[in-house]
Amino acid sequence: MKPLKSPKITAASQRRYSEKEYQDMPDESVWESFCLGNEATFSYIYKNFASDLFSYGFQFCGDSHLVEDCMQNVFIYLRKKRENLGQVKSIKSYLFKCIQYEIIKRLKERGVLVDTNEYQYKKAFSIALSPETIMIESESQEQKRMMINQALDQLTSRQRQALILLYEEEMSYSEIADIMGFSEVKSARKLVYRALASLKEVINPS
Repeated sequence: MKPLKSPKITAASQRRYSEKEYQDMPDESVWESFCLGNEATFSYIYKNFASDLFSYGFQFCGDSHLVEDCMQNVFIYLRKKRENLGQVKSIKSYLFKCIQYEIIKRLKERGVLVDTNEYQYKKAFSIALSPETIMIESESQEQKRMMINQALDQLTSRQRQALILLYEEEMSYSEIADIMGFSEVKSARKLVYRALASLKEVINPS
């Protein structure tokens, strides 16, 4: 990514936008405001994304104290290095990637061997999708829901991660590929399709 120019003290970089103005701004503009040194923008980013970031980090490793430490490190780093950060199209996916990297780094420092293809934390990305999510019609909603949850336990944590990012975090396949370290977007699509196929095979065997 092309680095931004060194920030200058300007009216734009010091302006305090309203919550609605921030929400109406594209992520690229919000991020540029942050990189230019706007403290109000930094506060908005933290306030708007901290909860999702913690939830994702906890799903990743299951250690709330570790996630809190990693979040603090991420925001300290971003604030310190913002003059030299590159452009960002999706702040949420960028932060998810940052917290994931920081957690893996901390786990390795503890001597934990981390296989990024399948996480050691067995309950990583525990989810419960409703029947409507995977487009399964049923007269017995509760029974189907139980079957889905049992089927979800049989998926790999990477498959569950992809489903969470797609359905709960509403991210694009491009963003999912970036977070999960795929070189091609089609790899993210394939992971999701295989996960859904596995669920349907368990629930509606031929």
